[in-house]
Amino acid sequence: MENPKGYNLRCTLTFGDIYGQVLVWMVVIFVSLAAGLALMGSSKPIFALVGVGVILVLSLPFLLFAFTTTLLNHIALEPAPATERVA
Repeated sequence: MENPKGYNLRCTLTFGDIYGQVLVWMVVIFVSLAAGLALMGSSKPIFALVGVGVILVLSLPFLLFAFTTTLLNHIALEPAPATERVA
């Protein structure tokens, strides 16, 4: 019977891989806050709070999906060298 091969789990994710995603989401947050401040001066300021909330709630799943898929794309299974294999 042959021993199973060992594998090393390696994450190759760097900050540069998610830097663009962080910047885009920060822009979304600042634009929604700017829109909220602009609407705050109107006769119905509740629209400002609802608008900011809707933008943040709708953008959060896309951000989490982007982070998760980026992370999963940078996980590598590499065969372990013969010296590290467990018998």
